[in-house]
Amino acid sequence: MADYEIITLGGGCFWCLEAVYRETVGVESAVSGYMGGVSPNPTYKQVCSGTSGHVEVVQITFDPAVISCRDILEVFFVIHDPTTLNSQGNDHGTQYRSVVFYHSPEQKAVTEAIIGELAAEVAYGRPIVTAGEAASEFYRAEDYHQDYFASNPYQPYCAYVVAPKVQKFRAKFADRRKAAV
Repeated sequence: MADYEIITLGGGCFWCLEAVYRETVGVESAVSGYMGGVSPNPTYKQVCSGTSGHVEVVQITFDPAVISCRDILEVFFVIHDPTTLNSQGNDHGTQYRSVVFYHSPEQKAVTEAIIGELAAEVAYGRPIVTAGEAASEFYRAEDYHQDYFASNPYQPYCAYVVAPKVQKFRAKFADRRKAAV
């Protein structure tokens, strides 16, 4: 049996991240949820209001023998904009901030290294605002949020926001895509 690792990522709406990581080789699961806030058991409505302090996140369980933490983060930094503070596209508020919630000292080191490399390269033409923070309590989002893109591909947000990010992943990381997806 594999020794899985968990990393939790926030980069805008969780539907986008979840859709990409569900297709990523070595990823056992990608679960939409909330992290980083002060209220226990937050609801989607509370998180969207921006008052709970939580971030929309995807908790990724992966097999490090198949895909490394660095690989997971390389995908992350391609499929969202790490230079916009508290927003992604039309989604605005601290609940959409760019953040890596690391679950180990090794993940913290990889996160800091990648952010440092991207900043030194001025890879995006603007400063990286992605935060690295120790993981806190994860709250699974309501059932209707799980695998949302696969269940609602023609919903306007999915068609115009999620689908382009999935296509970007498929084009740039074809070698990291699960064959059966």
